[in-house]
Amino acid sequence: MRIVDFSQPEPGWRSIDDAVMGGVSSSTMTVEDGIGVFSGYVSLENFGGFASVRSRPQFRDLSEWTGLVLRVRGDGKSYKLGLKNDMSWNSVMYQAAFKTVAGQWTEVRLPFGSCCTPQFRGRDVPDAPALDPSRILQITLMISEKQEGPFKLEIDWIGAYK
Repeated sequence: MRIVDFSQPEPGWRSIDDAVMGGVSSSTMTVEDGIGVFSGYVSLENFGGFASVRSRPQFRDLSEWTGLVLRVRGDGKSYKLGLKNDMSWNSVMYQAAFKTVAGQWTEVRLPFGSCCTPQFRGRDVPDAPALDPSRILQITLMISEKQEGPFKLEIDWIGAYK
């Protein structure tokens, strides 16, 4: 089941980059020919090093599904998908890392249980409750881990799988 499909413009993706803490990285999410394009530049200046985009809040009950699958074409860098169960500013985000193959479309499967690490501002939160797939409120795409330079991740769609 597809939950994000860029064949129709999906308004509301918002950038949250390291500028919130003094860094100078930047990112955008655009739609080009039915493909979502998360792109920008990661800078390590001023102790920065991450760029991200967040979908507009929308309730999704994915309790009947095993995890998420993304059809992406990357640049060879690693990215993270984040999921939120709570929309408060200081809530935990459940993150799953995935690698891309430069210039090649791939499907990435991210099971809810085994790969979604609870984090808060880049730090693990080991005592956080497990991700609740019945209450997915927001999806985030992120690049971090000191991957300085330009980046581009194309997203055909994001779906759920059994």
